[in-house]
Amino acid sequence: MGQGDIAAVSALLDVAESVDGHRPLGEHQWLDLVQGGREGFAGLVAWEPGHDHPVAYAQVTRGPESWALEFVVDPHHRDRLAAIGAEVVGAALHIVAAEGGGHVHMWVPKPTAVHDAIAENAGLHRGRELLQMRRRLPVEDEHRFGAQPLAVRAFRPGQDERAWLEVNNRAFRHHPEQGGWDLETIENREQQPWFDPAGFLLYEEDGRLAGFCWTKIHADEDPPLGEIYVIGTDPDFEGHGLGRRLVLAGLDWLASKGLTIGMLYVDAANAGAVHLYEKLGFTVDHVDRAYTGDVAARS
Repeated sequence: MGQGDIAAVSALLDVAESVDGHRPLGEHQWLDLVQGGREGFAGLVAWEPGHDHPVAYAQVTRGPESWALEFVVDPHHRDRLAAIGAEVVGAALHIVAAEGGGHVHMWVPKPTAVHDAIAENAGLHRGRELLQMRRRLPVEDEHRFGAQPLAVRAFRPGQDERAWLEVNNRAFRHHPEQGGWDLETIENREQQPWFDPAGFLLYEEDGRLAGFCWTKIHADEDPPLGEIYVIGTDPDFEGHGLGRRLVLAGLDWLASKGLTIGMLYVDAANAGAVHLYEKLGFTVDHVDRAYTGDVAARS
């Protein structure tokens, strides 16, 4: 991906976001794009004669255990979403096959029946679903259930990375996106315009990092959104209601910044977490879906 491609695709993503109300690429994929890709990355830009902008973009990234695939079609060309989507997804899977094949996760925000058909025709099937849940801020006493506030402190860039990585990777040891982070991953996040260490809340107990609630403010949304970006508890401290109190700490911090809507993503299959968030007053705004399948290596 050269700078011209990156600029053209970035413009396409901005148009899609303004129409759809969400970023077409997940943050891991977005950082791959703007940083020009890395080993195991491929971006496919679809152009059409007579148009000075891309009509679609697809991206594949090789992970430790599977390939991540995402795609977006320009809103002005979605009358042909089925055909254009099928072409760019097929081209992306062709790359996966040429690179030895493997398991593929294709994430689609707010999927439709057309996305289901594109995935099925490509040999992919419905997999994980993520719920985006929202609630009004601040949190009322009725949703606190007597939970006492935690004595959290702000993350210190340059000092807390390694301790946080250890807890994060223990908490998300089986998670395909959040587990397995390294120092470069978190340092990349620290360089993003939205990063604010004051909203990256750490909770320590007995001299150890026991849990954290990392928040993120989407200032360009209307109205602005406050996100519980990542929340985790060290497995040694699970089972004591720490998760609820960490969520409340994050929501309270977001409310202190004048935000009136809090949101988060949760795996639909994680019944315990979904139940916790519902008790805290969250309701589902929309669903994101992963389509999965195995691609054979091309000889």
